Amino acid sequence: MRGPEFLDRYEGGLVLAGLLGPYAHRPDTVVLALPRGGLPVAYEVARRLGAPLDVFLVRKLGAPHHEELAMGAIASGGVRVINREVVDELHVSDAQIDATAEREGLELQRRELRYREGRPPPDVRGRTVILVDDGLATGTTMRAAVAALRHQGPERIVVAVPVGATESCEDLAAEADEVICARMPEPFYAVGLWYRDFAQTSDEEVRELLARAAQERGAGVEQPSVM
Repeated sequence: MRGPEFLDRYEGGLVLAGLLGPYAHRPDTVVLALPRGGLPVAYEVARRLGAPLDVFLVRKLGAPHHEELAMGAIASGGVRVINREVVDELHVSDAQIDATAEREGLELQRRELRYREGRPPPDVRGRTVILVDDGLATGTTMRAAVAALRHQGPERIVVAVPVGATESCEDLAAEADEVICARMPEPFYAVGLWYRDFAQTSDEEVRELLARAAQERGAGVEQPSVM
């Protein structure tokens, strides 16, 4: 297997931004990151595109005794997406799903309060939303985000990640209006393998990046144009 594709999430964001040139400096475009790992990626994308940056809260539902394996996901607005293949294979009961969803729902609310600090969610009606994460493995979390966003009436949803499993990127094309996976290595295994530095993104880093993006945008900081 070849080595990592990216030094870190910021480099992944720069590479991804280069594939999103048609969306640069368009007033109808907003970049939404899936925290926490999606924030460093989305920060670079938003800077290069000259677009506002915000978060879209989604929580993975880890399977019992296999927390790293997504059996589903929940998103803001009460949306729940279940990966029936995983649930059936591991014989997960409805009660276990409900208990996990309740626990993760509390964490989703905590992050919503901590990251937004009183700011309302962005109004995406009639806009192009570029939904960014650091990668796609099963794609369950991203599917929950797309489903939740659809209820808010955007004109277009673009899923954008630096790296993803080929099958997941292809499957999401049926749900999003456009899917951009900068790299689709085979075999895939896991998102973290394709970054040299895949340290966990902290709540503090999320808040700092959101504040920095807002400050730079308010100050009219110019970024190199995206080719």
